[in-house]
Amino acid sequence: MAGRRRVVLLLVVVAAAFLVAATSAGRATRGKSARFELLRLAPAASLPDLARMDRERMAFISSRRASARRRAEETASAFAMPLSSGAYTGTGQYFVRFRVGTPAQPFLLVADTGSDLTWVKCHRAAAASKNASSYSHPAAAASPRRTFHPDKSRTWAPISCSSATCKESLPFSLAACSTPANPCAYDYRYKDGSAARGTVGTDSATIALASGRAAPAPRNKAKLSGVVLGCTTAYNGESFLASDGVLSLGYSNVSFASHAASRFGGRFSYCLVDHLAPRNATSYLTFGPNPAFSSPPPLESTASCKPAPAPAPADAHGARQTPLVLDHRTRPFYAVTVRGVSVAGELLKIPRAVWDVDQGGGAILDSGTSLTVLARPAYRAVVAALSKRLAGVPRVAMDPFDYCYNWTSPSTGGDLDVALPMLAVHFAGSARLEPPAKSYVIDAAPGVKCIGLQEAPWPGLSVIGNILQQEHLWEYDLKNRRLRFKRSRCTH
Repeated sequence: MAGRRRVVLLLVVVAAAFLVAATSAGRATRGKSARFELLRLAPAASLPDLARMDRERMAFISSRRASARRRAEETASAFAMPLSSGAYTGTGQYFVRFRVGTPAQPFLLVADTGSDLTWVKCHRAAAASKNASSYSHPAAAASPRRTFHPDKSRTWAPISCSSATCKESLPFSLAACSTPANPCAYDYRYKDGSAARGTVGTDSATIALASGRAAPAPRNKAKLSGVVLGCTTAYNGESFLASDGVLSLGYSNVSFASHAASRFGGRFSYCLVDHLAPRNATSYLTFGPNPAFSSPPPLESTASCKPAPAPAPADAHGARQTPLVLDHRTRPFYAVTVRGVSVAGELLKIPRAVWDVDQGGGAILDSGTSLTVLARPAYRAVVAALSKRLAGVPRVAMDPFDYCYNWTSPSTGGDLDVALPMLAVHFAGSARLEPPAKSYVIDAAPGVKCIGLQEAPWPGLSVIGNILQQEHLWEYDLKNRRLRFKRSRCTH
C-alpha cells in the first residue's frame, strides 16, 4: 500500500509541475506554439500488470465497438441484396446474391416468391446424410457451381428428423426417420417438374444493412440467425443449372422472406430490371421500408366489380396498391384479386369465376415464372383482342407461342412501326397494372415478336410472371396485407 501511495503522490507532483509549466509557457509565447516534453517515469507496475491492463483496455475497446455495431443493427430499418436478370445464362430467372454460414460462403440464388424453402447446392461428403437421395442432373457435371460446406460453418445446425420442426413445420420433409438423430430430409417438388433433395438445418445469413436508403452502406453488415436452409445434394431441372439454389420469398413461416421481414418492418420489395438486361444491370431486393414509397394511403373500397375508367389513385410517389390475399389455398404464393383485363381501353369479357379462388380460379404473382400464364377463358379473350390489332403484321410459327409475328420491315430491314395496344390488369381497389408493351409482346428472336402469354387449364390459377412484372417496383407488405407497385427503371 505504501508503494502505491508514493506512486500516486509522484503523479500529483508531476501533474502540478506540468500545469505550472504550461501556464508559464502560455504567458511567454503569447499565442505561439508550445512544446511539452514527454517524460517516461520508471515503471511502478510490473510487465505482467501492464499486459493485464492492456488486455482490459482492449476488451473495453472491443466492447465499445461491439456496442456500436449492435446499435447500428438495432437502428437499421432495412437491408438490401443485389438482384439481377439471369438472361446472360439463358434462363428467365432473376438472381440474388446471398451469403450464408460463418464464415460467410457466397452464392447466386433464384429469387422465387413461389418457394418456401431456401436451399443451396451442398457438398455431398460434407452433408453426410444417409437420407439424402443420390441422383443429380446429367448436365450438372458440365456446369460446376459453388457448393455449400456445412462442416465449415460454425453456425450450421442440422434439424433432426424426429424434431417437431421437421415433422410439423416443414411440409416438404420426408416421413422416413430410421434413427431419431438423423437429419431431416426433404424432397422439394416444383410445378415445372424440377426437384431438390437433401437435408435441412439452420444457419446465419450475412446481410448488408441499409439506413433509410434502398442501397446498403458499404461494410455495414450484420448476421440474420436462424435461417432455415436446405442442403441439397441432388436436384433435377433445367432452371437450377445456372444458379446455386433458391432463395425462398414465399409466404410461409419457414421462408426467408417471412423470417427477414418479421425483423425488418414486416415487408419486402424488389424491382425487376428488363429481363434482357445485361449482367451488370443491378437492382435490389430490400427487406424493410423502401424509401421509393411514401406512407401508404388508405385502401379504397373494393365493393365495385368493375375497374374505374380513370387512372388508379396513387400516392405522392406514384405508387398504386391493392389488398394482398394471403390465402391458405394458394400458399406459399401471393394472391391478388383481379377485377378484369382491358386491351386498348376495352374491358374484356372474362367470366368472374376465372379470378375467384372459391370457384377454382384466382391469380398469383410469381417471380420464379417468366411468362404470364392465364386460365383458358382469360387467355383466349386476351390473345384474341391483341391479335385482332396485329392482324396486319405477317404471322410466323415459333414454339411455344401461339401468336408470333415477323417484325422486320421489308423496305428498311428494321423493326416495323406498329402501334401496340395497351394492356392493363385491373386489381381490387382500383389499382391498375399497365406494363410496357415489351412485357406482353416480347422479343422472341431477331426480327420476331410474340404475344408473351401462355394458356393454363381451366379451372386453374392464373400467374403474373416476372416479364409482366419487369420495370416495376413491387412491395409485399405482409404486416398490413398490401401489395404496392409503381413504374421504375430499377437501376441505381
